[in-house]
Amino acid sequence: MALQREPSLSLVRLSEVTLNVASAGPKDGTLTILLHGFPEFWFGWRHQIDALAGAGLHVAAPDQRGYNLSSKPEGIEAYHLDRVADDVIALSDSYGAGTFDVVGHDWGGIVGWWLAARSPDRVRRLAILNAPHPDVLASYARRHPTQALRVFYFGAFQVPWLPETGLRAANFLAMRQALRLTSRAGTFSDADLKRYQQAWAQPGALEGMLNWYRALRLKHRSELKPIRSPTLIVWGKKDPALSPHLATESLKLCDQGKIEWLPGATHWLHHEEPQHVNNALISFLSP
Repeated sequence: MALQREPSLSLVRLSEVTLNVASAGPKDGTLTILLHGFPEFWFGWRHQIDALAGAGLHVAAPDQRGYNLSSKPEGIEAYHLDRVADDVIALSDSYGAGTFDVVGHDWGGIVGWWLAARSPDRVRRLAILNAPHPDVLASYARRHPTQALRVFYFGAFQVPWLPETGLRAANFLAMRQALRLTSRAGTFSDADLKRYQQAWAQPGALEGMLNWYRALRLKHRSELKPIRSPTLIVWGKKDPALSPHLATESLKLCDQGKIEWLPGATHWLHHEEPQHVNNALISFLSP
């Protein structure tokens, strides 16, 4: 399922950073911010943008800070969860939206959880794709060593400069292989991976992307409190890195939440089963 047409791309200047944003849909529709994870950029939502816009939503899919054409501030402090969450609030303010919907995958989902807990007055609805609440992930990994082993790369990425060197080698071979080996066969085409390589090759992008992981060691307040916004969790059960139990544990924090399981999907469910994911999102987010 290919991207039907390229969305409108623009640079949105915020107080701290400038974000490259793909947008589509009616300007008077509900602002719906799509937040990608590692190692993607707005293009990771190529199967969702048209569908959500066609359902009447005003879609904005930014390259998050550190990625592709967005700003790449120096230092790991710039990638603290509060800082990246502030970008989303500032982006919604730039559109004049008092409230907005969030759809987040992977790191984008972690930012979504953080936003909904920290700024419940701003998040109208929250949709999460294979991303645990950050406090749930930490506590679950401590109690279940197998889960800690599944995310061993979190620790490997803490080393300065060496991960960048390894990931950049042979035209980002390790990253290309990671996408292909952790997804269903045929999910990422050669053309798709070429788009990703171009994003990864942007000056400062690899360091910025990895700084999201390095910022995990910074102190932050817990946001382990009820999520008031209506919440939909869509979870691919064959995710090689994240146990389905993380979804059920995260659901316990939601006042109004539900899980939709995709038994045959992996971590890359929105690429593998776009029609299923799109239908679930449209049903949940439609006003």
